[in-house]
Amino acid sequence: MNKFRIGFGYDVHQLKEGFDFWLGGIKVPHDQGAVGHSDADVLIHVICDALLGAANLRDIGHHFSDQDPQYKGIDSKILLTEVMKLVRKHGYEVGNIDSTICLQLPKINPHIPEMKACLAEVMNVSENDISIKATTTEHLGFVGRKEGVSAYCNVLIYEI
Repeated sequence: MNKFRIGFGYDVHQLKEGFDFWLGGIKVPHDQGAVGHSDADVLIHVICDALLGAANLRDIGHHFSDQDPQYKGIDSKILLTEVMKLVRKHGYEVGNIDSTICLQLPKINPHIPEMKACLAEVMNVSENDISIKATTTEHLGFVGRKEGVSAYCNVLIYEI
């Protein structure tokens, strides 16, 4: 019998003018972008954290420190590729991913198919195994005030 493990990820990034907005591996048109040490792709970061947590491999900051200059401005798809290598090296494969992006603007639903296609290619999994949902916070909190973006993710991995 295969062993199943679940993992959870949560991340937040501030939004500011003058930054590109990377989300789910694609550049989303918007007048603000997420601020971070890397490209600040909040969706990829939560997927990485959930995968690492499920495999009991700590978190994204442990493997890719924001104090390390080699990761300054790095494309988060590179980080996700490395996380997938680690997860597979430890004998696991992705069962499914369920994620939620919390963002007042821009509307994300039109971009979800492209994000799923991008992530599936990077991770070498089926698009059918990736769920991306979007919600607002009904104008409440930092997300509602358009000051930031947050995301949540659950993953199921199984022993191969």
